Amino acid sequence: RVSTTQPGVQFYSGNFLDAVAGKVGSVYGRNGGFCLETQHYPDSPNHTEFPSAIFGGDRKYKEMAVYAFDW
Repeated sequence: RVSTTQPGVQFYSGNFLDAVAGKVGSVYGRNGGFCLETQHYPDSPNHTEFPSAIFGGDRKYKEMAVYAFDW
């Protein structure tokens, strides 16, 4: 489960990993991992219907993401 204050999430498949050295001698190849990246929508500065991704001045960047793994 992922809970976040961000409006969007992007899935990264690890499709372009190429023999990346990991812990304890592990080697991670293509699709050797994945990531759920919480963020604003891609290209949001160009879409007024999307939540604003512009921060600074009086608008501070403060977001939260919680990842929970249930087995």
